[in-house]
Formats: sequence, C-alpha cells, structure tokens
Amino acid sequence: MPDFERFRLLLEEERARRVALLPVLRADIAAANSARQDSNVDDEHDPEGATIAFELSQASALLKQSSAGLDQIEAALARLAGGSYGTCAVCGEPIAEGRLEARPWTPFCILHASSGRGR
Repeated sequence: MPDFERFRLLLEEERARRVALLPVLRADIAAANSARQDSNVDDEHDPEGATIAFELSQASALLKQSSAGLDQIEAALARLAGGSYGTCAVCGEPIAEGRLEARPWTPFCILHASSGRGR
C-alpha cells in the first residue's frame, strides 16, 4: 500500500514549484512580445526575428505544459482528499507504487497509460 502522505508532500512540492514557475514564464512571454514590437516584424529577414519568435514559442509551450501539469497535480490532490488516489481511473486496479513515484499525479495504471488514455 502506497504511503499517501509521502505522495501528498511530493504533489504539494511540485505544485509549489509550478506555481512559482508560471509568473516567470509569463514574464518571458511579455519580454519576447515587447522585443518583437521593437524589432522588424519580418522574422525571415531580421536576424533577431527568428530568435525572438523561437523564444516566444518556447516560453508559450512551457507555460501551456506547466499549466496542464498544475491541473493534473490539483486533480491528484483532489483524488487524495477523496480517497481514490492510487487507483486507476479506467480499471479501478491499484497503480503501482513505482509508477506513482515517477508520476505522482497520474490517474492511470501502466496498462491504461500505455494504451493512450494517460497522455
């Protein structure tokens, strides 16, 4: 049986890390947008344009990924509070502790995650 308190702490630490990261990513996006406004909008011919576009794209992707991850963490904490944490959302079987250690926010056992439901 998994040590639910340990997983709660892991999830809370990861939530705090991601919450702290979100404003940094938003600031990066704002800075890239500001730099883009001050430069030539022709990314193809402006040497700085491609760099700015790349930085904006990268920061936007990281923000989206971190926000989605934060949602998964919040859902896992809700499952902990509701008593369903560590049980596969598809088959109802226990999720292996090793899988929970690697991805403490997962709602899927390895079988159902690998079938595409956990992605």
